Amino acid sequence: MLFPTYQRYDVRAARGEGAWLWDEAGRRWLDFTSGLAVCNLGHCHPRVTEAVQKQLENLWHVSNLFHIPLQEEVASILTEASGLGAVFFCNSGAEANEAAIKLARKAARQRRGIERPNIITFEGSFHGRTLATLTATGQEKVKTGFAPLPEGFVTVPFGDLEAVKRASDDRTAAVMLELVQGEGGVRPADPAFVAELFRFCLEREILFMVDEVQTGMGRTGSLFAFEGYGVTPDVVTLAKGLGNGIPVGAMMARSDLAPVFGPGSHASTFGGNPVAMAAARAVLREIRRPELLKNVRVQGERLLASLRDKLKDHPSVKEIRGRGLMVGIELAEEAAPVIRRARERGLLVLPAGSRVVRLLPPLIVTEEMVDRAVEILADSVTALGVAGR
Repeated sequence: MLFPTYQRYDVRAARGEGAWLWDEAGRRWLDFTSGLAVCNLGHCHPRVTEAVQKQLENLWHVSNLFHIPLQEEVASILTEASGLGAVFFCNSGAEANEAAIKLARKAARQRRGIERPNIITFEGSFHGRTLATLTATGQEKVKTGFAPLPEGFVTVPFGDLEAVKRASDDRTAAVMLELVQGEGGVRPADPAFVAELFRFCLEREILFMVDEVQTGMGRTGSLFAFEGYGVTPDVVTLAKGLGNGIPVGAMMARSDLAPVFGPGSHASTFGGNPVAMAAARAVLREIRRPELLKNVRVQGERLLASLRDKLKDHPSVKEIRGRGLMVGIELAEEAAPVIRRARERGLLVLPAGSRVVRLLPPLIVTEEMVDRAVEILADSVTALGVAGR
């Protein structure tokens, strides 16, 4: 048997193509989950499929004791695009964030003589399920039952610069921030807060670390969400959409931080293997196309505007918010009935907490697909009496 760690949908996925998913009986759904922001290019994208198939016929794995030219190529693409200088490859977002935490701690010891460094994180954040990353996460529900938790994290209200300043002291090594909190309810950070936080970190020599596990790879309308905020972080973490379903994670940092992770300081057996890198290279080539990123912005604006128009008269719809193709509908009541009704009508969406419906359509979504999803969601809210009572 499997551990009962997931509350699974009553869907047995058998095949996917683009924005569509089919079950074993041939029933079709419009997939606005993208595998939790993973299949950003849609299911079985032909050029990613071709790249992976070709690599599988050539070389699967050799370990990181060998030079892997594809790693160097993908790292070069990422550093050129981000303005950062060094990349560490792993397999998941939790591993990427774990690497960032370790880098921040070691840099604080080596460069500032901090023996017991702290990292500031934010309420509502989600950074992973390892012991360190769940401790960094600003949601108590993911920590229940796992004490004792590692020390070294201070959590403050999201968007509150004064709280960051009060929490900062001589032990503060870094701040870790999601520019749009995904699991925390699809909450975009205020641009003024981000700019002020960035300046504060710069003045205090605190590392400004951005978790782009969910927002990266075009999700918000630029390759990285930080581009839309006009800042360049010291450390950025990626995963999810980087491999379009092939497990890939990455931690990027400024060039001067590269020596902090010398030989033997950190490692990943499978991280950056040739198959994962073949997928990542193909994904980056596709997502960096200007017309694709423009589609994210155009369809994202259409999705937000249409939802706000269709649901404006429903008093139980508290707020509709988002950035690019990352949208949340906050309800005054439980979201589960709306999600279930939408699924029955042929649309797959997600929760973000108990009262937010989260939409993560693939970046290739069309105008017609957006309109269909909005129609189903409007029906789902109204039919179940969640709104308009």
